[in-house]
Amino acid sequence: MPSHPRHRAATPSIDDAAPPGEREGHGERDVGTAVRAVEPPDPADLATDLQGIHKSFGKAHVLNGVDLQIPRGVIAGFLGPNGSGKSTTIRVLLGLLRADSGTATVLGRDAWRDAVDAHRHLAYVPGDVNLWPGLTGGECIDLLCRMRGGTREGAVAELTERFQLDPRKKSRAYSKGNRQKVALIAALASDAELLVLDEPTSGLDPLMEREFQEVVRQRRAEGVSVLLSSHILSEVEQLCDTVAIIREGSVVEQGRLEDMRHLTRVTIDVITAHDPALLDDSMDLGELQIHEMAEGFHITGQVEPAALQDMLPGLHSLHLRQLHVAPASLEELFMRHYRAEPHGEAGQAAGPGGVVGVETRAPGKPAKPDPS
Repeated sequence: MPSHPRHRAATPSIDDAAPPGEREGHGERDVGTAVRAVEPPDPADLATDLQGIHKSFGKAHVLNGVDLQIPRGVIAGFLGPNGSGKSTTIRVLLGLLRADSGTATVLGRDAWRDAVDAHRHLAYVPGDVNLWPGLTGGECIDLLCRMRGGTREGAVAELTERFQLDPRKKSRAYSKGNRQKVALIAALASDAELLVLDEPTSGLDPLMEREFQEVVRQRRAEGVSVLLSSHILSEVEQLCDTVAIIREGSVVEQGRLEDMRHLTRVTIDVITAHDPALLDDSMDLGELQIHEMAEGFHITGQVEPAALQDMLPGLHSLHLRQLHVAPASLEELFMRHYRAEPHGEAGQAAGPGGVVGVETRAPGKPAKPDPS
């Protein structure tokens, strides 16, 4: 079928409409500024507050002025491929590494000087859990809970059942997924005010991933703050209230997901009975693709939200047969900032869209199921 190429005058983009606040010396807008509140947040309302964090290992600059604020009582997603600085940021947050410069506070406490006190109020789950091989799963959970202190009554038994863990087995016999369950049960059973979860569902099957999401939502409803670092974009999109994207050691965007979507193009899929060529020149279809079909004309592409409002009357005049409008997905928001070279920064194979170490699979579709 013939196609109808269209060319349009430049339409203002998100960057063209940016408020003042471009990065000095770089000529590009700090996208993260666009989605933050004008007034600085009250420190008492923040679970974590990292400002201007720098960290180097020898000549390698890993963190380059990281700013990361997480409000209390929300689930915050933390996204970035391997080598972007996510794990180093989390280690600074936990007081395991000392920043070269900048300030890091956790629940109102200095992350480095007050690390011991801060750890009484938070719980941490790494992406690769190592346990004491001679202890059973139940003994490991009890030990972790006693070391941290403060476990909610009956929570261990409830979570052990929900995650379908046999606590009588020695941990040396556990699969990766079961080791992960032990750490999750100990953390989620605690009375911590902040949960720091770094790739927490690694090794879990789809059923357990869903159970994990339900438990995390329940903890949020109880006022617990959650920092969720994940490679699985669909998991973050389903769970998180706010999202921060880190690139090359700097947070390039952070804010509420709905705010980020509002500042991003929407995708439209339209079928009309009449040819869009009948529209006058005042109706600019821009970069949309138009293809003639047996049942009419198929129009697809991305437009600015404001431009869509101007298009609707003209599209309606063509006798609409189908109109589907979808906001930008988290994957699209992520890809806007993060397109790596074919082999990434460390020679690793690139994933979808040329991005290293990021999964864009559908929810409940594990890349490598782990037997349990």
